[in-house]
Amino acid sequence: MCGIVGVLGTHEVAPILVESLRRLEYRGYDSAGIATVNEGRLDRRRAVGKLVNLSDLLVHEPLAGKSGIGHTRWATHGAPSEVNAHPHKAGPVAVVHNGIIENYKALRDELRAMGAAFETETDTETVALLTQYYIAEGLNRVEAAEKTLSRLEGAFALVFLFDGEDDLLIAARKGSPLAIGHGDGEVYVGSDAIALAPLTDKITYLEEGDRAILTRGSVDIRDAEGRRANRPAKTVSIDAARVDKSGYKHFMAKEIWEQPTVLANALDAYLDGDRIDLPEGLDFAQSERLTLVACGTAYFACLTAKYWFETLAGLPVETDIASEFRYREPPIPAATTALFVSQSGETADTLAALRYCRDKADRILSVVNVAESSIARESDLALPIHAGVEIGVASTKAFTCQLNVLYLLALKAAVDRGRMSPDALAAALAELRGLPGLFNAALDRDPTIAEAARAVAETRDVLFLGRGLMYPLAHEGALKLKEISYIHAEAYASGELKHGPIALIDKSVPVVVMAPKDALFDKTVSNMQEVMARGGQVLLITDAAGAEAAGGDVWKTVILPEAAPQLTPLLYALPAQLLAYHAAVAKGTDVDQPRNLAKSVTVE
Repeated sequence: MCGIVGVLGTHEVAPILVESLRRLEYRGYDSAGIATVNEGRLDRRRAVGKLVNLSDLLVHEPLAGKSGIGHTRWATHGAPSEVNAHPHKAGPVAVVHNGIIENYKALRDELRAMGAAFETETDTETVALLTQYYIAEGLNRVEAAEKTLSRLEGAFALVFLFDGEDDLLIAARKGSPLAIGHGDGEVYVGSDAIALAPLTDKITYLEEGDRAILTRGSVDIRDAEGRRANRPAKTVSIDAARVDKSGYKHFMAKEIWEQPTVLANALDAYLDGDRIDLPEGLDFAQSERLTLVACGTAYFACLTAKYWFETLAGLPVETDIASEFRYREPPIPAATTALFVSQSGETADTLAALRYCRDKADRILSVVNVAESSIARESDLALPIHAGVEIGVASTKAFTCQLNVLYLLALKAAVDRGRMSPDALAAALAELRGLPGLFNAALDRDPTIAEAARAVAETRDVLFLGRGLMYPLAHEGALKLKEISYIHAEAYASGELKHGPIALIDKSVPVVVMAPKDALFDKTVSNMQEVMARGGQVLLITDAAGAEAAGGDVWKTVILPEAAPQLTPLLYALPAQLLAYHAAVAKGTDVDQPRNLAKSVTVE
């Protein structure tokens, strides 16, 4: 969610901090700030809004120093404002924080009783004030930070910087990711390897409960029990972490248009001739039930996969939203495989749901885009989606790559359970290999979609309808539109239209109907006719056969290439993404960083 960076360097650190924060803008934020130590003196600068506002402030009020911390904040406690922005400072300590301190109110009451004065509405200020108190009591900097950490409840990634200490950072991780970068006589901290990519390619990922005492010459990591922990340093690809729009106006546009190439690369990683190249030991023959858990777009990928696993493999599937699953505490029968999907691999609710299943499910699988993420590390088996870095907050290429891996798993389950012959598998994989070409053909429909989107941008409400495999895609289309254009959008199974939603239909409400010419097409057309009979403007997304069968009475039609029925969710995701993108551009919203949203949701 928020972004953290820390540097103990050999050069002036302020521009390094700002540039590193710029690489974390994609995570979503509403304010930013940095703090440095110069000649023993701790000072900070903070600004509301975009990072350019902080950059402008530093021109007029520069900060010197070769040690510092920085932060981009996404408001949880307290409105976006300069006083609530990080770093938070109390006397000799400054702190940056991702996550939520759940017991901050009790700590505030305790500190207030001891005479502490609060300036902000945030939970993070409590951390700084508590550390200040322990230093005043006679503890040294490390001891004070450690005692403070022992008092905190909740999820956090924290980095401490101290007055009078230009060669010391203390970092701690509990429920929120944090990584250490190693340089030549320098050391770095980041909430994301992307932030550290220009500085180093040698990264150590802190594990749950870890604390790290950092100097330019040493990295001392302790586990949750205080024991020295040997966490390996790994070399990460600088290319994989590069943030570049490649000539596109927005990252989202780049990520939509690179999907043919990305999908082809992802297929290369998993296909070997007429077989699916998956890790040894992955076998669904004895599985009696599959539980799929995720949030947001990843949940709609799971909802799509439910159709695949049940239809192709005959495997009963339960899908659940992670934030509901973790508190519903459902029974997990024997022989259950639990599968968790997360783009970042750090989604707080999904990670908590995984931990609930750890000692209950027969096996825990995950589908992630970050191989070193918490969800990946805590799974029995993690399957990367090979989407590459995705910067736009509204997921595009990660969604189609999630669908790709889930479809491959469903095919594997079908084979394992004796529901698919080798010849049928070979045919299915041949169809899948042709999908990148169909993606290119779908993207050629961009002008038609852009024209429809400009009209949609003038409306207040939009409905999406779909049946079967198009039902989850209708939800994904509605989510994309509301995320970046701020237009109210809802999705329904087409058959549910008469059970309430039809009351919303009039000439001012566009209805997006996602309907390839499949076994359910005629029923969908009947629902579409009900919409048009009430003056609704139908945007039909279909193939050539579907367009011909539907007739010419619809408002607008987007004709996609014909695809195998099981592959239509991947293909039909593209026009849904383009519709949202062009509507947002027409409205002038912030496409890559929509209001109130963050890329990686590491708090509840």
